[in-house]
Amino acid sequence: MNTQTYRRISEKTNLESMPTIQPSNASYLAGLLQQIEEAKLEMNAVIPAHYYQRQEVKWVADFIGDSLELAKKSKETTADTIVFAGVTFMAETAKLLNPNKTVLMPNINAGCSLADSITAGQLRYMREKYPDAAVVAYVNTTAAVKAESDVCCTSANYEKIIRALPQKRIIFVPDTHMAQNLNAKIKAETGKEIIGWTGECIVHKQFKDEQIKSYKEKFPELSVLVHVECPTTVVNSADYAGSTSGIRKYVCDNHDKKYFLVMTECGMIGDLQTEFPDRNFETPCTICPYMKEITLENILQSLQTGKHKIKIDERIAVKARKSLEKMFKLS
Repeated sequence: MNTQTYRRISEKTNLESMPTIQPSNASYLAGLLQQIEEAKLEMNAVIPAHYYQRQEVKWVADFIGDSLELAKKSKETTADTIVFAGVTFMAETAKLLNPNKTVLMPNINAGCSLADSITAGQLRYMREKYPDAAVVAYVNTTAAVKAESDVCCTSANYEKIIRALPQKRIIFVPDTHMAQNLNAKIKAETGKEIIGWTGECIVHKQFKDEQIKSYKEKFPELSVLVHVECPTTVVNSADYAGSTSGIRKYVCDNHDKKYFLVMTECGMIGDLQTEFPDRNFETPCTICPYMKEITLENILQSLQTGKHKIKIDERIAVKARKSLEKMFKLS
């Protein structure tokens, strides 16, 4: 193992010291990490990883973040190859922003319930039904759906994007809870009407306000932080509702608060606990099965074979790219 690879792995983790990893598995994992690091150097590749990825996948990541952060970093990278440790719509977004780079998806089964909930044809129908409305597509959509929209958004910038649009009617797809959470606030403040769709995140739809009440009874000092994809009753019961990066920023900015209930995919909890060891985090842990499709093994295979290369029809890519570029301009 060369010095650069050894240093990079050592900085991320001491496998032998982890109580959950048996010595035999530590040797196997160290071998995988070494091979991935060396393959990355050889291919001039980077690995962006979402907060919800397996912990060991995040060990080989070059940057970790939410959808907006990963989109920005992917756009800025000088690497020749991007191996995306996330879900398919994220890899598509990276390809749209980097048309001349190779983008690989380690496991094509890493989908998204939101992206699967609406097709380009269904969005065209909505456009016909509301011809005066602007169409905002959440980043959790396919490239084909982005191509039918006026602008994209993420959970970190969706409110800013919608406020910036001149239209009084906004079609927001596909997350029904985000649309509902937006509608009351936006309509009261701007007069704009949000027209939603019926998509749901399989993780965030499971959280209930009864869970918040239960935790609060045991730990009344808890600050409740929830993702905006949660149902309205959950959002209304929270101290803060936002994106994963917004949740992290809230913890970072509120130094006086020591106890948090975090209602998002529990892959993020380990990162928060590591970054803020003086804080305490509770969660009714819910796993995204799609995010967990990515493993060290299929990352290595993707690097070694170039398997699962992201390809987007150029007619779709041109239109979808415009929606993404407009998002960056407005945010």
